[in-house]
Amino acid sequence: MSDIPEFDFEQVASGRPLEVGMLLFDGVTFLDFIGPHTAFASAGMAVHLVSDTLDPVVGDTGVSVLPTTTLDDCPERLDVLFVPGGHVGPTMRHRAKLDFLTARADTPYITSVCTGSLVLAAAGLLDGYRAATHWATRHHLARLGVEVSTERVCVDRNRISGGGVTAGIDFGLALVAHLRGEDTAKLAQLAMEYTPAPPFDAGSPESAGTALVDRFNAFAVSPEQSLLDAVSHVLDRRTAATA
Repeated sequence: MSDIPEFDFEQVASGRPLEVGMLLFDGVTFLDFIGPHTAFASAGMAVHLVSDTLDPVVGDTGVSVLPTTTLDDCPERLDVLFVPGGHVGPTMRHRAKLDFLTARADTPYITSVCTGSLVLAAAGLLDGYRAATHWATRHHLARLGVEVSTERVCVDRNRISGGGVTAGIDFGLALVAHLRGEDTAKLAQLAMEYTPAPPFDAGSPESAGTALVDRFNAFAVSPEQSLLDAVSHVLDRRTAATA
């Protein structure tokens, strides 16, 4: 694991809250961003839910959320840029969303949870970096030329990424600890009553076993094809750009 770079605390000495931009899209997995959002908000950070319009964003389970700002109106100065995962295939092809991300390549911390790293990779923001993603999509991230991490929270300089879904809570607390101190992160953890004790040891392919993994893969045929197509689209676009 690479060290997180030192944060310039002087920029918030005047009391300006740290600004977080969370990119949302239809098909987002809510837990990917709700865990980090709760940790960030508990630490007094200003969180902007960004989408192309202010229309409700419908998550992958049918729950909706209202964005707080648009791609065009999002504050220019962000301290943390964040992309959650979900059904990201269409977002990996969405030119306006990718342009939004690349335009903020100088954000101090560029982050993701789950398949959000695939979106960052599609925007060219993980070139030369290591990153984590959901275990079932690591091969897609590798196809995009990213060094794949199997860590629950992966830190490579100012690129910080979480693994699948529930790793977002660990990711959020780890980033809060760096930006606001360990005591603040511990208070957020206490407020969330985050004492994980899963009822089953089936949260990874290694512990779940082959039979359960096969059942998952059979269920995930449609998302898998969407990601295959999206990654191919990204790679074709890169080839065309260098031709």
